[in-house]
Amino acid sequence: MMNGSTGRRSRGSGRVRAASAALCLFAGALTATAAGASPAAALTPPVSITADDLTTWQTNGIVWSMAATDGVVYAGGTFSTIRPPDAAAGTSEEPAVNFAAFDAATGAPTGCDLSFTLSSGTATVRALALSPDGATLYAGGQFGAVNGEGVSNIAAIDTATCAPRQDFKISVSATVRALDATGDTVYLAGDFNSVGGQTRNKFAAVTTGADLLPWTANADEVARAVQVTPDGQRVALGGDFFTVNGTSSHALAVVDATTGALTKSYPGFIPNTSTVQDLTTDATGLYTANEGTGGGVFDGRIAIDLDDYQQRWRDTCLGATQAVLVHSGVLYSGSHAHDCASMGGFPDQPRKHLLAQSVDDPALLPWFPDTNDGIGEPVGPRVMAQTDAGGRHYLWVGGEFTTVNGAGQQGLTRFADGPDTGAPWVPNVSLSTVTPGRVDVSWQTSFDTDDGELTYRIYKDGASTPVHTVTGHSLFWDRPQLRWTDTDVAVGETHSYRVTASDGTNTSAKSPAQSATVAASTQGYPARVLSDGASLYWRYDEGTSTFAADTTGGLNNGFLRNAPAYRQTPAAIAGESTAIAFDGSAEYAYSNKLHASPTRFSVETWIKTTTTRGGKVIGFGNLTMQNSTRYDKQVYMANNGRLVFGVYSGGYRTVTTSGAFNDGAWHHVVATQGTGGMSLYVDGQLRAYNFFYTGNENYPGYWRIGGDNLANWPNRPTSNFFAGQIDETAVYPTALSASQVSAHYALRTAE
Repeated sequence: MMNGSTGRRSRGSGRVRAASAALCLFAGALTATAAGASPAAALTPPVSITADDLTTWQTNGIVWSMAATDGVVYAGGTFSTIRPPDAAAGTSEEPAVNFAAFDAATGAPTGCDLSFTLSSGTATVRALALSPDGATLYAGGQFGAVNGEGVSNIAAIDTATCAPRQDFKISVSATVRALDATGDTVYLAGDFNSVGGQTRNKFAAVTTGADLLPWTANADEVARAVQVTPDGQRVALGGDFFTVNGTSSHALAVVDATTGALTKSYPGFIPNTSTVQDLTTDATGLYTANEGTGGGVFDGRIAIDLDDYQQRWRDTCLGATQAVLVHSGVLYSGSHAHDCASMGGFPDQPRKHLLAQSVDDPALLPWFPDTNDGIGEPVGPRVMAQTDAGGRHYLWVGGEFTTVNGAGQQGLTRFADGPDTGAPWVPNVSLSTVTPGRVDVSWQTSFDTDDGELTYRIYKDGASTPVHTVTGHSLFWDRPQLRWTDTDVAVGETHSYRVTASDGTNTSAKSPAQSATVAASTQGYPARVLSDGASLYWRYDEGTSTFAADTTGGLNNGFLRNAPAYRQTPAAIAGESTAIAFDGSAEYAYSNKLHASPTRFSVETWIKTTTTRGGKVIGFGNLTMQNSTRYDKQVYMANNGRLVFGVYSGGYRTVTTSGAFNDGAWHHVVATQGTGGMSLYVDGQLRAYNFFYTGNENYPGYWRIGGDNLANWPNRPTSNFFAGQIDETAVYPTALSASQVSAHYALRTAE
């Protein structure tokens, strides 16, 4: 979340209402708080733009504004040169002083050269808008001349000749940040308090001949967006302001297009810590891009019905939305979103800068191209524009980014409605032979940047024809486990399996071959874990991947973070499987599923360590990609090797072993909580307990293994992260009995 400003965006095309294709994380586990949100559904979304970026010329600075028509895209900002797509900064540059024009279909400059300058200070073009007939391009910002022709922060360009219009000159006292134009009127928004020598606070309107109109919509703080409604009768205003024409209306207002009189005010609708950075419309909706600073901010997007100017929906993603644009029923946005969990999206992830939503529903659709934050404030994308050319539709994005989809690309990028060239990720595969006479093939669903529904094909023993095909839904933060059981096998046979993922056009490479020998008898330890009702059971036998397969029927798989070491032997259970090693620095695992807080539970795992820095072995936390801010239901090791089991229930409630277990041997650890209180078992024996503490903190969260926050907990170790080997991790929705725990331990054969 950052402060920032943005220029005028080209207006969105008319909306094609689409049946909601809401793709929501954690269906059934997380209730979306977004007003008006529809239930999650893994349907094919109406996203027609691919996530594959096209080769596009670059700028050496920030693109703040764009407008597009008839296959030409105009870009304004704070830059001095442009360069070819593959050129590094400072090479192959051509002069382009705060303005450039590009062929929408090729990404190359058109030859329309304009120079926006200022006699002192830094010139910038913050706003671009085209007349409805495309004959005139209006430019606003902070500049005093265009191609040497004197102007005052606003200019009109004849698009046929690429020359400033001599008949359009009017003085604007400060920066123009947004523009919109009808056939006879140009609306301005910005920092100014005077236009044409008359008082106009932050908003103004002039004729296409640059005569000041009596239209008045005075605001008390900076204006950042202005948008004429499709019927031409109203003008939506956005910015930092708290009043319009003396009436309370923070950040957003709707006024009469002829007089400027308030049609709809919005006091208290947007938090005082947030602003409106951009506005766009389609046939029936008005859409806002919002940015906040500090606590209690609103950073997401709002959809407003044009028939009554009431909210249709809003999302609550955190991360400074700068630009919005509608195409074919989809609202595209530029931001630096980093946490959308509150409205059913990704939790606490690294920033995602380009998102898509149905105009009818705030749930995120599977469209995830990405930029970096780049230079400047920084935010990343600042502006969007769209146009058709050569039978294709193009979405252009400008901003301060310096990479697109992981490759170097500064200031500008573009996407189109085809072809789709990006293949899904190669699936991560795990095999299990816990049950005799069969092989269970499990895999972590893949990810594709513009498809949520993928088709998986399983290949057996090197065959070219798949033995099984199935579809599955996944997003980058929600990659559930799928499983297929091969019963066409015989005891003692060894078989290999590979899996591909396809979006219907592109198919991933086959996963590395994994082999397994069909078991003749039941494996005692895993069979007992399953029969005692484990709801999560990770055995860590995958090899090199980010995947911890769940052996239970719940398919509650885990993500492995920062490359812990696989295939550690000897494992905790002699003769069965392998273990995994964590480095005590940054490596950990977390469950793919978000869970309601359990009222009773057991956690079970095996550990082997010689650490003297302690660390969390297993616990329940509210975050996945960062250290949690709410965390309990945990077992951790103190620096002296003693194990601590803790929950939070009106205070820190812990029980601690009297002995140390950092002796380099495998130890079986089980912690339970239920109506009988808290119990901590090590190597089959009850080591610590408290009968009084039967409750824990209530919040949705993820099971985390190998590391998470331990701040403020008793006997806090030096490290939040556990350095050592872990094996056979299980979670139960009940409190295991002492006899069950001892039976599990007894099934381990001595090394």
